[in-house]
Amino acid sequence: MPIPKPYNNETEKDYMQRCISSDAIQNDYSNNDQRVAVCLSTYKDKKEQDLEEFETGHLELNAEIKAVDEEDATAKGEFEGYASIFGNVDLGNDVVEKGAFVSSLRKKGPKKIKMLYQHDTKQPIGVFDKIKEDDEGLYVKGRLAMGTQKGKEVYELMKMGAIDGLSVGYRVDAKGYNYDNNGKRRRLTKVDLMEISAVTFPMNPSAQVTAVKGERTIREWETFLREEGGLSRSESKMGANALTKALNQREVGDSQNNEIVAKLRNLTEIIKK
Repeated sequence: MPIPKPYNNETEKDYMQRCISSDAIQNDYSNNDQRVAVCLSTYKDKKEQDLEEFETGHLELNAEIKAVDEEDATAKGEFEGYASIFGNVDLGNDVVEKGAFVSSLRKKGPKKIKMLYQHDTKQPIGVFDKIKEDDEGLYVKGRLAMGTQKGKEVYELMKMGAIDGLSVGYRVDAKGYNYDNNGKRRRLTKVDLMEISAVTFPMNPSAQVTAVKGERTIREWETFLREEGGLSRSESKMGANALTKALNQREVGDSQNNEIVAKLRNLTEIIKK
């Protein structure tokens, strides 16, 4: 029978008790000193291996798009927001603690943190100008590569709300995390930040992209109509959809002007109700 292996974050005392009492040790070693020596050696070998090996993973975060108007913003492809929110449990039961990124950012700076699409290393889509920790989480400010097809695509999808997720790619060693008392949640205290990706399906609904420099999106109009206009959620969605379509067509020919006017009038009637 194989010698029992230490569990992740299992204390030496707990492991030694479990190992020595196991059938494998009891049957193969008649001398208690031998049992202690074998178990202790196995425990130390595992811990040394843990320190040498890094675990890689992703923290995927939902990104609610909010646009900010600015001259020539489309050419810049700028956006900003939070790639991680401290203390929030994602769908993988991971929690990022404040300070987890400090060491990595100090060593690398924002330029060495890659901006990718769907974690594909073959699809870089821009650069980060600023990445920092604050009281809320990991704040980022970046520029999509508008001179590339993929950069333009991601920018348009962000404005529409079709791409509304951010995912942090990282490495972490055995000293960079611990488990809470019930062992169900892993708390990340020190990670090596590798990249931040724009993704389709997020795991964590708490992080937000707070601004995409350019046209307002449907989500921003929904929020505006709900908070400022006093509309219900369903009314704000109807109004935001109509207004966005109308504004997206504001440079079309005269043949479509009547349709645009009709949509705006319909929106006005919704707000007045």
